[in-house]
Amino acid sequence: MKNKNIKTAVVLLSGGLDSATVLYLAKAQGYSCRALVFDYGQKHRQEIFRAVKVAGSAGVPHTVLKISLPWKGSALLDDKIKVPERISSGIPVTYVPARNIIFLSFALSFAEVLKAQAIFIGAHAQDYSGYPDCRPEFFKAFAGMAAAGTAAGKKIAIKVPLLNKDKSEIISLGYKLGVPFGLTWSCYRNGKKPCGKCDSCYYRAKGFHQAGIADPLFKSRVLRSESR
Repeated sequence: MKNKNIKTAVVLLSGGLDSATVLYLAKAQGYSCRALVFDYGQKHRQEIFRAVKVAGSAGVPHTVLKISLPWKGSALLDDKIKVPERISSGIPVTYVPARNIIFLSFALSFAEVLKAQAIFIGAHAQDYSGYPDCRPEFFKAFAGMAAAGTAAGKKIAIKVPLLNKDKSEIISLGYKLGVPFGLTWSCYRNGKKPCGKCDSCYYRAKGFHQAGIADPLFKSRVLRSESR
């Protein structure tokens, strides 16, 4: 018989250090978690394999959901669009149109079937400076839509616990929670090793450096110069 006192959560797990930290945080808060991993045709397919490894390390059941975005529209999907090596102003080419709306909608459907109380996502302040679907007002609006448009109503909370944290704060929190950072993948390029040049690699390296914690994926804490 299922214990009615146990809270259930769907956790969006990308294989990156943010979502891994959110998974371990949800567990620490007493949730019985189900990890939802998306195979959406991303070029950096390493993140899928890493997400599965992180879920296994956490002892959490996972589902890999394959979806198609044939219109592409992002450097993460289209071979004709190069992943940039420098931070640009405005919305970056690595933005996948409406990705969080799509992911959260699937998670909401999954959560309803599981009769879950929460959905966790690892979006944070550094992301919403460039990605429109990582802004606080987006998550507030999505929660309102979810409450109005599902049978569960307000019973499913949209949890964004890292929203106001920067990368170094997330890494420090994950370190305390025992997140296996060596299993995670942040690079926007696919390969056996991270490129160390894309924005995601830069922010990861900078975050570990500022947190004073060595990244287990690298011998040194900083991949490249911080003068950008």
